[in-house]
Amino acid sequence: MAYYPYPIIAREGWVHIAIAFAVAISASIFLDWAWAIPFWVIALFVLQFFRDPPREVPSDRNAIVAPADGRIVAVEKTQDPYLNREATKVSVFMNVFNVHSNRCPVDGEVRDKWYFPGKFVNADLPKASLENERNALWIKADNGADVTCVQVAGLVAKRILCHVTPGMHLQRGQRFGFIRFGSRVDVYLPLNAKIKVNIGDKVSATETILAEFREEIEAVS
Repeated sequence: MAYYPYPIIAREGWVHIAIAFAVAISASIFLDWAWAIPFWVIALFVLQFFRDPPREVPSDRNAIVAPADGRIVAVEKTQDPYLNREATKVSVFMNVFNVHSNRCPVDGEVRDKWYFPGKFVNADLPKASLENERNALWIKADNGADVTCVQVAGLVAKRILCHVTPGMHLQRGQRFGFIRFGSRVDVYLPLNAKIKVNIGDKVSATETILAEFREEIEAVS
């Protein structure tokens, strides 16, 4: 079923949308219609950017779902800098035409949360994971596995929003944050998780399965 207690247009965009349409309407009233067209194009772009449609959650209880819409730009074994462990990192790059709300990849409890100010280089670049502004969540999955989900700001994005705090229990597909105007989400998974995506794949938040937990992980209490 779809987990979605939110409006179809993200609340994070209401002020931006109101301003954009107010400017477009004013341009239509006070300027020639030809001059008003660019303002209406911008207003419609802002409206589509903040769309936040409901998504269906896969029924497979071992599924680790995509935390964002976009394109896979990294699948690699690396060091999880937040939990100091070896992990498999899967990165999703969002361009300005993707839905930018972020959703939890697993069922689990938020154990910790870290925010780091940083640069705003292109989020498509590997160095963005450690140099850009970012917000990281340590999620202890219900099966005992550790998952780190990191919101990374991009070249244009200047505001990371995260609405959860340590101690909260999240469901797969539950909306937990938003990044405005282009960004990236990194997910650090246990090494024995079975990866289901490849670099270059296009994914949809909640609906695309990034990976699956192995059965042996489920036995962890």
